[in-house]
Amino acid sequence: MGLLSFFYPWGIILQLFAVVHFIRRRPDNSWLFVIFFFGPPGALVYIFVEVVPDLSLLRHSYDSFGRRKRIRLLEALVRENPSPGNYEELAECYLDEKKFAKARESYDKVLARPGDYLDAHYRRAIAAIQLGDVAAARKDLEYVVGREARYDSHRAMALLAHACAQTGDAAQAAVLFARVVEVSTLPETYYNYASFLASQGNADEARTWAQRLVALRDSMPLYVRRRERPWFRKAKALLKRLPKAGPRAQAAGPGTG
Repeated sequence: MGLLSFFYPWGIILQLFAVVHFIRRRPDNSWLFVIFFFGPPGALVYIFVEVVPDLSLLRHSYDSFGRRKRIRLLEALVRENPSPGNYEELAECYLDEKKFAKARESYDKVLARPGDYLDAHYRRAIAAIQLGDVAAARKDLEYVVGREARYDSHRAMALLAHACAQTGDAAQAAVLFARVVEVSTLPETYYNYASFLASQGNADEARTWAQRLVALRDSMPLYVRRRERPWFRKAKALLKRLPKAGPRAQAAGPGTG
C-alpha cells in the first residue's frame, strides 16, 4: 500500500508522459507493453531509455534561437554590404531554419556573382528539392557532381540520382543509384533507392533495400538513430505498401543485393 501511495498520482502522470512521448516519437512498439503492463516502474524505464537521450536533441532548439538572431543581423548586413559571403551565410542560416524559399533566393544572389561557389549550387539544390522544384535541383546537382563526384560524402550524387528519378530519367537514376549505394549508407539514400525501385515495379529489390535501411538502425549510435528516425518510419511504411515477397525473395532475405 505504501508503494502504491508513493506512485499515486505521480505514477499516472509518468505513464501519461511516457505515452505522449511514445506517440510523438514512435519508438519500438514493445515499449507500450512495458509502459502499461509494468505501470509506473515501466514508464520510468521508458523515460530513462528513450526520453533522456532525446534531451540532447533539444540543443537544436537552443541553436535555433541563436540562428534567428544571426539571421536578423545578416538581413541588416546584406542591405549595407550585399557581398556573396554575407548572402551565403544568410542562406545557410535560412536552410538550417527550413526557410527554403528564402534560402534559395539568397543562394540566387550568391550565384549571380562571378566565382566558383560549389557549395552554393549544392545547397540551392537542397532548397529546391524541399520546394518541389526537382528539375532546377537536378541542374545544380549535375554541376556539383560534375566537378566533385564525392561531394558531401557522396550525398550530392545520391540526391542527383533521386532528382533524375523524380524527373523521369529512370536510366540515369539507376546508374547513379547503383554507384552511390556501393559507397554510402545514408538512410536517406537507401530510402530514395528503395522508393525508386518500387516505382519501377521491382518490388523484391525495393523490399531488400528498405529492409537494409531498417536493419541499419541497430548499428547506429542512439543520437544518430534518433536523428534518422523519419527515414526508418518511411522505410517501414514502404514495406507495408509493397506486395508480399515471393518464396524466392523470402528465402534470399535482406542481405542479398
